[in-house]
Amino acid sequence: MTLLWCITGASLVIALVAWRRARKTAARLDELTQRYWELRYQHGELRVQVQRLTGQPPASDIQVAPAAEEPAPAIDGFVPLSSVKR
Repeated sequence: MTLLWCITGASLVIALVAWRRARKTAARLDELTQRYWELRYQHGELRVQVQRLTGQPPASDIQVAPAAEEPAPAIDGFVPLSSVKR
């Protein structure tokens, strides 16, 4: 009976340690995500400043795909089953 209580206590301690590490990891991930977006924003601002200083027109990050040709309209018509080969 004592062995079961020791195992239960050890499991509880391990679970609490894992929960604490998960919370720290989540906080760290949140911090890193915030830093990433701040750096990305600053990078965009600096790129625009460099383009203004060099006189280059601002480049768009969005690339427009060329217009695709419209497919030919489907021909609707009667097809007899006897003409369909397997």
